[in-house]
Amino acid sequence: MTRPLDEALLVLADGETFEGVAVGHLPDRGIAAGEVVFNTALSGYQEIVTDPSYAGQMITFTYPHIGNYGVTPDDDESSAPRCRGVIVRDLARRPSNWRARDDLDGFFRRHRVPAIAGIDTRRLTRHIRQAGALPGAFGTASRDELLAAAREDGGTDGRDLTSEVTTAEPYTVGSPGAGYYVVAYDFGIKRSIVEQLVDCGCQVEVVPAHTSARDVLEREPDGVFLSNGPGDPAAVIRAQENVRGLLGNVPMFGICLGHQIMGLALGAETFKLRFGHHGGNHPVRNLGTNHVEITSQNHNYAIDASTLPTGVEVTHLNLNDGDVEGVRAEALQAFSVQYHPEAGPGPHDARYLFNEFVSLMRAGH
Repeated sequence: MTRPLDEALLVLADGETFEGVAVGHLPDRGIAAGEVVFNTALSGYQEIVTDPSYAGQMITFTYPHIGNYGVTPDDDESSAPRCRGVIVRDLARRPSNWRARDDLDGFFRRHRVPAIAGIDTRRLTRHIRQAGALPGAFGTASRDELLAAAREDGGTDGRDLTSEVTTAEPYTVGSPGAGYYVVAYDFGIKRSIVEQLVDCGCQVEVVPAHTSARDVLEREPDGVFLSNGPGDPAAVIRAQENVRGLLGNVPMFGICLGHQIMGLALGAETFKLRFGHHGGNHPVRNLGTNHVEITSQNHNYAIDASTLPTGVEVTHLNLNDGDVEGVRAEALQAFSVQYHPEAGPGPHDARYLFNEFVSLMRAGH
């Protein structure tokens, strides 16, 4: 039986207010709060919602119809969503795909994800583009209560959110007889990333975000992978120290938050983008080949190119805003990219980077 829809409001920290209806899980006190960002992908909503990089944030989908093809466990990128909430224009109630095992609203309720539908997401997106990503709150509480909750949230600045999403214990994926043994730091790793590494001939041991450089080196890996994840990279102090202790001792590949942490460990600085890069259609130029790759991205912070030290080169640039999308420290056998080459969801233009990591490990043997 379909649950009656309750009127709800979305209120941003600057007071901007939007009307909608409550769907998904109804949170305590009728309030869900977090940093509001928007994602421009046209499909792949389940992979996006289950990406741990969204911890602390509420996802606005710019595409108006979300949930059309339902959900299936095969498309989960993690064991459960870590986002604070989901904001949509229209939520489909009857999925039209043979793979569907549930509708999206049922998925939200099962995983206790608050959501709001009926929002003018076009107006919301335009506002975020002008004002920047900022905290918000939605739910069935009063406007004053929602505004207070939004202003109390504080966003992601200065927050190490990796502890909310990392694995509690190490685990291994892939055959012991694989060609290369990789230790992957779990700052919020996605399943499709591990699958790509395994498909490239790696056995992958995923370790908690706080694992020391000494513990990693004692494992004698062929390479170290730094995963995606949520929050402010400058606040992940222990990870920076550990990566600094690994640089030059083992081949290394980082993406997203792992890319930012590598940049900080190398001596660069990071800054917060106005409204971040979230979507599956971001053009990136590979400066080595001069080819343009269409990429999947999900981040709010970037490396400041002017702070990169000698010996570290920029390898990729974002063609929308010119931000750094990749770096390489050749002498240290380390490289990283800001975007998601595993493309879960998104185009597959950048999957060659996993093979480049394998080649780097092969050269190090």
